Amino acid sequence: MVPQQKVQAVAAVKGFDFEKLCIFMLLCGVLLMSSGCKVEKIDASKKEDVAAGLIENGAGSSVAPAAVTAVDSVAEEAAAAELSAEIKSALASGEGPHVIRLKNGMSILVKEDDRFPLVNVRLFVHAGSSYEEPGQAGISHLLEHMVFKGTENRGPGETAREIESVGGDMNAATSFDYTVFYVEVPESEWKLGMDIVTDMTFNARIDPDELKSEREVVLSELERGEDNPGSRIFKTLQSIVWKDTSYQWPIIGYRDTVKGLSSEDIHAYIDRLYQPQSMLLTVVGKIDPEAVVKEAEKLCGSRKSVAPVVPPKTFPVPASGKTTVQVVPGKWNKAYIGVAFPIPGLDSAKIAGLETMCELLGGGETSRLYRKFKYEKRMVDSISVSSLTLERAGMLYVFATLDADKVDEFWKELMEELSSVDFNDFTDREMDRVLINLEDSLFLTKETLSGLASKLGYFQFFEGGQQAEENYLYDLRNITREQLQQLYDEYFVPEKLAACMLVPDEVKADAQVFEKAVAENWPKKSKAAAQADVSGPGEAATIELANGSKVVFIPDETLPYTALSMYWVGGDADLTPEEQGLAAMVSQSLTRGTESLNATELEDFVSDRAASLGATAGREVFAINAKFPSRFTADMLPLISEVITSPRFAPEELDRARQDQVSAIKRKEDRPLSLAFRNIFPFLYKDGSYSYFHLGIPDNVDKFSRDEVTGYWKKQSSRPFVISICGDYDREAIAAFAKELDGRLVTKDAAVSVPVPNWGAEKDLTMTLPDRNQAHLMVIFPVPGMEDRQASAGLPLLRASLAGQSGLLFRDLRDKQGLGYTVTAFLWQAPKTGFMAFYIGTKPEQLEQALAGFDKTVKMLKEKDLPEEEILRARNILRGEYYQDHQSLLSRSREAASLIVKGFQPDFDQKIVEQASKIDAAQVRELINKYIDWDNRYTLTVKP
Repeated sequence: MVPQQKVQAVAAVKGFDFEKLCIFMLLCGVLLMSSGCKVEKIDASKKEDVAAGLIENGAGSSVAPAAVTAVDSVAEEAAAAELSAEIKSALASGEGPHVIRLKNGMSILVKEDDRFPLVNVRLFVHAGSSYEEPGQAGISHLLEHMVFKGTENRGPGETAREIESVGGDMNAATSFDYTVFYVEVPESEWKLGMDIVTDMTFNARIDPDELKSEREVVLSELERGEDNPGSRIFKTLQSIVWKDTSYQWPIIGYRDTVKGLSSEDIHAYIDRLYQPQSMLLTVVGKIDPEAVVKEAEKLCGSRKSVAPVVPPKTFPVPASGKTTVQVVPGKWNKAYIGVAFPIPGLDSAKIAGLETMCELLGGGETSRLYRKFKYEKRMVDSISVSSLTLERAGMLYVFATLDADKVDEFWKELMEELSSVDFNDFTDREMDRVLINLEDSLFLTKETLSGLASKLGYFQFFEGGQQAEENYLYDLRNITREQLQQLYDEYFVPEKLAACMLVPDEVKADAQVFEKAVAENWPKKSKAAAQADVSGPGEAATIELANGSKVVFIPDETLPYTALSMYWVGGDADLTPEEQGLAAMVSQSLTRGTESLNATELEDFVSDRAASLGATAGREVFAINAKFPSRFTADMLPLISEVITSPRFAPEELDRARQDQVSAIKRKEDRPLSLAFRNIFPFLYKDGSYSYFHLGIPDNVDKFSRDEVTGYWKKQSSRPFVISICGDYDREAIAAFAKELDGRLVTKDAAVSVPVPNWGAEKDLTMTLPDRNQAHLMVIFPVPGMEDRQASAGLPLLRASLAGQSGLLFRDLRDKQGLGYTVTAFLWQAPKTGFMAFYIGTKPEQLEQALAGFDKTVKMLKEKDLPEEEILRARNILRGEYYQDHQSLLSRSREAASLIVKGFQPDFDQKIVEQASKIDAAQVRELINKYIDWDNRYTLTVKP
């Protein structure tokens, strides 16, 4: 068994380093390892233009962030084609890692590191034991074994022979949330490494005879694991702590389930989960990044994602429970005790605090429990406290080894110790030591190529990028004793304690006696006392205030953060035609100082609290959005109140805002697509706020006075508002904040009315930007607004079927006809109006052909129903987009506030997605024939 201190040193690490996580999980029998066992680019500037255009005009954007460069998958024979200039530039910029996404959704991470003449290749698959059905427990691990038993291209054992013959190494591992296949080879053999890893992943043969023999190997492995005390204890605890979730069964499965798995079962499992869009291929070492991307296209680009990916649902920490102790007598020489408590999974911002807490308590020979029970009292051989964090849940884990005759005494004293932990007792030296050790364990993963590759892959695969490392380090460096105490009181709860004890046969031990000892020596904290500590978020609710304002509470205690969105009806709707651009200028100026803080002081105040604060104006709304760690609520709410009630609007800051706004207008008019979006609303609508230039006209913006700015804000802030609060917040403080503003500012019944706009009479607009290369064409169709629920559910289905690189427009105009570099469709809706647009960027001489292509598409859509697979694809896209776009706290607070202020329920968008899932092709065609009218189209063109 690995020395216990090594467990302590690595178990508290978040899992950034695959190898370190393996050590901890292997000790518990958790992680199972086997060994032997044409190029399309997305123009970032165009994406920014599209996003800016839609956001400027009060609409959301589903355009993907430009941080991930996308490339089309290609046939093998075209793999040697030159990469685009943008991709080359992306791969050459900075030190990396660089992330490329193939058309099929597969991500490629490349990182050049020339310290060693080696290349590490690993492929992460979002398929582990938690993605299994109960009756197939162990299938993920059995599949991992079987890939070494032959692929469509290699016979049993050939993969290992090929790698070892060039001096390389290979392995694979299965965990709860993923499986990974990896090799490390000499730099000259990097192509072989990529070929082996992708061949194992995509081409496993699963021969029935080989499966029969390998099943016996796995069963032997299962039995060997049961001989390990740590494994026995962990399997018992996971079934208690994670009861009724897919984490409750062991990764290796059970004897009966493993025996019953067939090759057909495994192939069905592969078809369901081994989708390119659920994979990350990492290549790290002495490489040419461009060559690696080309090879990835060749090996993986033709693979298709054929099934929807459903985002995993977080398993909530149980709200209540009961102390559970299980005693397992056996042929043991020592006694082994494991104690576990449930905690959140990887999406929780509390992880750094939990790991700091565990490291202080039992993270090494200098930790509190080790010093007390090992050195001072000499009760145990070893004791550790660690945090195991998985994708959807986790556990705090205390593990001790001791002589059997000391179990009763140790258990009683351990309960007493756990009941009285006070983090104010920890010295600065202890706090600093833990920080250094946690940082060190993270940084040292970069020492080896394998460690670097695993860490980079982990951050990208589970946390969306390398910024997560900086976020984690920030949290580590800023944790306070008060926060640690709150975390301890929240998760070290006696009624949620689960324990397993392995004791020698001759020892008489009664589980009920140990459960009673918990209650006697660690009294439960009363519910009233717990609630007195802090005002929590409470239940979801909407409350109305005296003057017509509303407050929406959306509790989510996963993260110790608060997101606040405050919306008013207004924005451009509160302007006259002569004031176009004033709302945008006010939104830029509002957070540039208050009566007590100038602009730089306000920026420093917000930055010191790791917060964000900003204002935006739309065509019929004005909004303030803030996000901050919940512990800074007492600082941030007064600041937001002062921004709203006493903005400084300093002359020098207004000058900067004017200059910034005029510069933004000129930049937009320099870029064809931005120019199109700047003009689209004034072109389509002939009156009201939708017909305005949102940023205004430069000459008018330069003339806006301070009196006009303050006058606008006085009028806008007097309107009834909606505050939506999402996250882990102090409900009482938020309610008091909202009531004070409603009483102080709001004039009852002063809401502004936004009339239905009239469409413009001119149907064609052509603009020219000299010295440009590409032409841009939009064909736009008027459609109903959000108030028409049937259209609001069916039209997004149409948009989803047309848009995207696998959409109908792209496949026809781009792939078949080669007309457009970028081809898509987008839908914009306000409450009372909306439009759908077809867009293409193409050569000027191909504009007529592109227009004819759009015409052909419309006729096809009107004549026959969309195929069922297109409708299914569109439904999956809508559902995926919705949940992808509403993961952050701020996105959810914005959604609720913006919908309510416009007169809808906060779950309107979610209901629309649900309604769309029930609309069939015939209903979509009915909407097409009603609204996609070629004779009533508007055409906007930007030519060189």
